[in-house]
Amino acid sequence: MTRDAGDDAGDPARERLRRWRLVLGGDQADGTGCALSGRDAAMDGALAALYGKGDRPQTGRERSAGLGASAPSVARWLGDIRTYFPSSVVQVMQRDAIDRLGLASLLLEPEMLEAVEADVHLVGTLLSLHRAMPETTKETARAVVRKVVEDLEKRLATRTRATLGGALDRSARVSRPRHHDIDWNRTIAANLKHYLPEYRTVVPERLIGYGRAAQSVKKEVVLCIDQSGSMAASVVYASVFGAVLASMRSISTRLVVFDTAVVDLTDQLDDPVDVLFGTQLGGGTDINRALAYCQAQITRPAETVVVLISDLYEGGIRAEMLKRVAAMKASGVQFVALLALSDEGAPAYDREHAAALAALGAPAFACTPDLFPEVMAAAIEKRPLPIPDTV
Repeated sequence: MTRDAGDDAGDPARERLRRWRLVLGGDQADGTGCALSGRDAAMDGALAALYGKGDRPQTGRERSAGLGASAPSVARWLGDIRTYFPSSVVQVMQRDAIDRLGLASLLLEPEMLEAVEADVHLVGTLLSLHRAMPETTKETARAVVRKVVEDLEKRLATRTRATLGGALDRSARVSRPRHHDIDWNRTIAANLKHYLPEYRTVVPERLIGYGRAAQSVKKEVVLCIDQSGSMAASVVYASVFGAVLASMRSISTRLVVFDTAVVDLTDQLDDPVDVLFGTQLGGGTDINRALAYCQAQITRPAETVVVLISDLYEGGIRAEMLKRVAAMKASGVQFVALLALSDEGAPAYDREHAAALAALGAPAFACTPDLFPEVMAAAIEKRPLPIPDTV
């Protein structure tokens, strides 16, 4: 006999059966003996529409879905999942629907864009579609992208400016600082030998201070971003960080994106949404050509940080690429190689090229957005990079 999941709602054993019923999807062999009603039944229906097996047999992990390609039914489903699941789960389900059911084309419709939960991965999908979008959809797409970008800026900008501002100050220490520019921790440490026990004080015979970073450009940063399809999230985050860096007067920032061609988007850095819509996700990869362009823009090697964000699958000339990296490092450039700039961890990447870069003193690793300010601060101060243990 099948029992309704609402019965014995306070019974821990029944609650476990209810959860297993939702996970297993209600096949005859699920073994739970639970039936769902009310909100549980609605949640189960939303899950089944995406992950249920439908009328055709499953093989292995294969699933089919009940959404079809109908925009009205998908719009209703999007509303349902936002009702029944938290935002983080909604974003995962939307991503699965786009990947598994081929719903990307529906995002070309304004009413669909207004119904989705916006996140970094949705922005990546929109960027891959934007050249095919009708004019009626483009403004809605820009609004969706802008919302995500603004949320990211709120999350990342303050910490990035504070971390890099401190790094810039520390990299410009002076021996005759003004009172407000004295680095007291380092000054006291340097003058401990002048401690006077009778007065219980240190006489600071030598002052150590910070330089004033606000009045002149002290560092140059070149962000060189692979815009192949697998790097979508990295492109989004890098564009936001590029805009934040460009807002700091003591850093001159250049942003370059590439596939087999190279596009300099530096003049659009005041608006990361413009940067994102200036990219074209997909296509081949020519890292050597991109680095050649970046190398030609460097005028102060010892004060320059080049950040290559790429999975390192090179379609250009491998030997030339490595020679360029070696030449930049020999000239004094701080070279940082990131396999990804996202929360997803390292993607598939060319391990041979990663090993070759490491041999040149430029280890390649995946970096989260939260770690990126620390990586940049270390590069600016010319100290070892904080490479995660998971590399």
